[in-house]
Amino acid sequence: MPASVTSSDDGENESLIVDIDQLQSHGINQADIMKLKAAGFYTVAAVHSQHSKHLLKIRGFSEVKVEKVKEAVRKCLPNGGSFITSADLAHIRKRCFRISTGSKQWDSILNEGFQSCSINEVYGEFRCGKTQLSHTMAVIAQLPKEKGGAEGRVAVIDTEGTWRPERIVQISERFGIDSNAANENILYVRAENSEDQHEQLCGLAEPFASGQYRLLIIDSIMTHFRNDFHGRGELNERQGKLGQHLRKLSQMAEEFNITVLIINQVQSDPGASALFASADGRKPIGGHVLAHASTTRILLRKGRGEERVAKVIDSPDCAEKEATYIITTGGINDPDKA
Repeated sequence: MPASVTSSDDGENESLIVDIDQLQSHGINQADIMKLKAAGFYTVAAVHSQHSKHLLKIRGFSEVKVEKVKEAVRKCLPNGGSFITSADLAHIRKRCFRISTGSKQWDSILNEGFQSCSINEVYGEFRCGKTQLSHTMAVIAQLPKEKGGAEGRVAVIDTEGTWRPERIVQISERFGIDSNAANENILYVRAENSEDQHEQLCGLAEPFASGQYRLLIIDSIMTHFRNDFHGRGELNERQGKLGQHLRKLSQMAEEFNITVLIINQVQSDPGASALFASADGRKPIGGHVLAHASTTRILLRKGRGEERVAKVIDSPDCAEKEATYIITTGGINDPDKA
């Protein structure tokens, strides 16, 4: 798996993962690199994105040493971490891919699936298929690209105890892949509180640095933040912690070229702004902090009979459209597959 920057003519296989050991070739000794790894930094980009004040908390790191590390990091990064042209960015973004939802109708409103290098939020009331989507995409992500997959492994942070390996077995049968292998390719953890949730996310930096992972699922994103912080008196602290969590998610999505799928719940608010609320006055939890962090937001609601409806609420490259889908034994599917 890639440990350093590679490139190709079309940019599709380009990796931005630069192993932190490469700092040694720019004057950083192995002892300091080991300290960085112990602090959770396994790639050059991870150090680059960190504020100096946080690096100063590493034992034995002075202001002089932090600046030396930062200078070495800049030498390892393409273009020294400075400005590039929009054309350069277009080339880099060719590496992005999309993972199918399992429904052709749903994929059609997302330009063929949820995109990598971004945070994709799905929210709605119970029994709309949010968790079923997670299980479906966890299998599809392992499929070849020509089948809507990403040929990679999956990581799951479960905050509500809703992950079911048995569903992976059922969905694997639909797509004709080995169910044991599918479950082996999914790295799972149950987060017990918001602090644990963030620590588990940071702990994924090491496996993600291998370049093997293509999908990260958090189901659901706000459960622990709601439980750990109560009332308006703790709202600012909650949103601050949430902001840090989402910033880390965004950084990892871009650096490791993974699709981040976060599941969110809704709450009733008759006076909610039309920007966030659905027609029945329900709005996603998390406020503006979560709204601004999510690249693509999808509202799920119940339709006629067994049908469900997915609607694009916000996306930089998808129009505001709706699609109908159903939940089957084999996961998310189209209505005509009932």
